[in-house]
Amino acid sequence: MVILLDGLGDRSYPILNHQTPLQAAHTPNLDRLATMGGSGLFHGAAIGQCLPSEMAHYLLFGYDAKHFPGRGLLEAVGFGVPFDDEDVLSLAHLSSVEIQRNTPVLALPRKEVPWNKDELNSLYGALESFETKGIRFDLHRTGHNDAILVMSGNASPHVSDSDPITAGYAMARIIPMAGNPEPEQAKKTAAALNAYLVHCHRVLTTHPVNCRRNDAGLAMANFLATQRCGRRVLQVPFPQRWGLKGMLIASGAVYQGLAHELGLDFVKVTDGSDPGKDLRERITLALNDHAHDFFHVHTKTPDQAAHKGDPVLKRDVITSLDQGLDQLVAALETRDDLLVAVTADHSTPSDSSLIHSGEPVPVMLTGANVRRDQVTAFDEIQCAQGCVGPLRGDELLRLLLNYADRAILTGHRLGPKEEAFFPRRYEPFSLSNPAD
Repeated sequence: MVILLDGLGDRSYPILNHQTPLQAAHTPNLDRLATMGGSGLFHGAAIGQCLPSEMAHYLLFGYDAKHFPGRGLLEAVGFGVPFDDEDVLSLAHLSSVEIQRNTPVLALPRKEVPWNKDELNSLYGALESFETKGIRFDLHRTGHNDAILVMSGNASPHVSDSDPITAGYAMARIIPMAGNPEPEQAKKTAAALNAYLVHCHRVLTTHPVNCRRNDAGLAMANFLATQRCGRRVLQVPFPQRWGLKGMLIASGAVYQGLAHELGLDFVKVTDGSDPGKDLRERITLALNDHAHDFFHVHTKTPDQAAHKGDPVLKRDVITSLDQGLDQLVAALETRDDLLVAVTADHSTPSDSSLIHSGEPVPVMLTGANVRRDQVTAFDEIQCAQGCVGPLRGDELLRLLLNYADRAILTGHRLGPKEEAFFPRRYEPFSLSNPAD
């Protein structure tokens, strides 16, 4: 079981006596788990690399970044947006821009959207299907101010983003990515997408909702920002890669999409007002399940708290989450069939211009076979002294297989290819037909 506390890692703040929110939180259960096993630090890729959640999860599950299908694809799958395998999917949302010398400049960060439900309903409704250069654009709204843009007609995902994310920066022109494998297709897609965004700007600027807001001196929703294009990539199913039948328990659509693409069974849960209670219920689901042998239990709340810019709030959320680990601690103290890792996908600073930061996150493993070290507190500083050491990418899954006694000796081949796990099923030798 992997308990994934999304965005748990952070930086030190004077308001917390120069501690991180995790250090400052009251975490007796996390500390007990650390005492029972071995600790270290984890990063899905390279130290200092700022990973988005979807990529960090993909790497943690042991997949290669070059085969990542894109956030747009994952959310489209999670939200049930209709598309064909050849289509390109992009995240999209309405933005407020100011025109400076014919260049739209982002005026408001996405989290400060001032438009109400009725205004957004009307604005999104005005952005009908559009086609140019043989590429068709269909916008599917998925949330308050969130949408998936579906590009069909020989489109390429190898194009850049228009969204600078940070207020005060110009919206970016879409261009083909350097060295991409389909340069002509990408060039056509970039040109078509630029034309579509100009079309959207014209429609939005003259829309009655924006005209009223402009007359009142209010921010207009006058540009469609796009980012993180992707297209379906055939993935090796998780059970084939690791020899484990897996379940992913989470609330977000992107994780539902990721589970679908990787061959993990998905259990959709709802986030309530008590993070600890939510986490306890998710862990209970996993503890009581006998049809799977790998569980990924996810909570987004530390990441969400950090994005609000309040390290004290994040500290309090972590304190609440710790309370939800009580049944897991009790189970580990009484059962010998459990192997548990607690970690995060990335660090999310509570006070920074960065969305996510590149520091490694704490990780600890607890189970019958796990080496025990001298670490007695679970945080970014103490875990660095643990015996697990630094883990990268698929090393966490490999170490879990190792501690579960399911790893195979490198070079031992029971079948047509080498696996990371000892296969439970392989073709038995036959004395009757040895030549077949």
